[in-house]
Amino acid sequence: MDRTYTIKVHDRATGRVHTLQVPHDRYILHTAEHLGVDLPFSCRNGACTTCAVRVISGEIYQPEAIGLSPELRRKGYALLCVSYARSDLEVETQDEDEVYELQFGRFFGRGKVKVGLPLDEE
Repeated sequence: MDRTYTIKVHDRATGRVHTLQVPHDRYILHTAEHLGVDLPFSCRNGACTTCAVRVISGEIYQPEAIGLSPELRRKGYALLCVSYARSDLEVETQDEDEVYELQFGRFFGRGKVKVGLPLDEE
C-alpha cells in the first residue's frame, strides 16, 4: 500500500513553512530536495546534526540516525536525511550548534569522556 504523508517543516533560519507530500518509503530530506525545497543538511548519512529537527507533532521513524543519542531521540529530535514519516508530521529545523551542545556539551570540555561517545549510552 502506497502511503503519502503531509509534512510541515518550519525552517527557523528563513522563517518559512514548507508543506511537503512525502511517500512513507522515502527519506524526508531526499523528497524535499526532489521538490526543490532547500533545507539544511551536510552528510546525508545520519551522522551529523545539520539536518536536525524537533518533532512538533506526528510520528517519525529513523533507524539509521546514528548521529543522535537515544536521549535526544526520546526528546523528539530527528535527522531528516534518514527519517521516514509514519504519519502526517510537523517539524521545526534546529540550529546545529544547539543540538550539538545538547548532545555533547555536558561531556566535552568537562573531563567526563572516558571511552566512547554519549551516542552509545542508554
